[in-house]
Amino acid sequence: MPEGRAWLAVAAGGLIGTELRYGLGLAFPDLPGSIPWATLGINISGSFVLAALTTVWMARPHTAFWLRAGIGPGLLGSFTTFSAVILASDQLARAGAHPVWTAYLGLSLVLGLASAGAGWRCGRLISRNRDGRP
Repeated sequence: MPEGRAWLAVAAGGLIGTELRYGLGLAFPDLPGSIPWATLGINISGSFVLAALTTVWMARPHTAFWLRAGIGPGLLGSFTTFSAVILASDQLARAGAHPVWTAYLGLSLVLGLASAGAGWRCGRLISRNRDGRP
């Protein structure tokens, strides 16, 4: 049953992604009133990896659905969350750190989009090189 395999892959990927995110949050705790660098780094790196993998998978549609589901929405979906950005922004705003939360939101959007664009380009390069094209 393909749906069951995909469901299990998403659940397993989600468990791994959440644990990675939680562990990085513990390893690199946020300083009060400052940009939450760990969350920013997590979301930027996740945007890059997801865009690169999605681009490669589009060039190779035969990649198993359960694998794409487990890594995409499962692992990377739980590793990167926009809700963490909003929660941190809200906490900074309530603390009166208005320039910090504004900068954080701007950095999250701009760097996230730039990272996804770079991931897309890398994914295209990987796909071309695997096909034997220069």
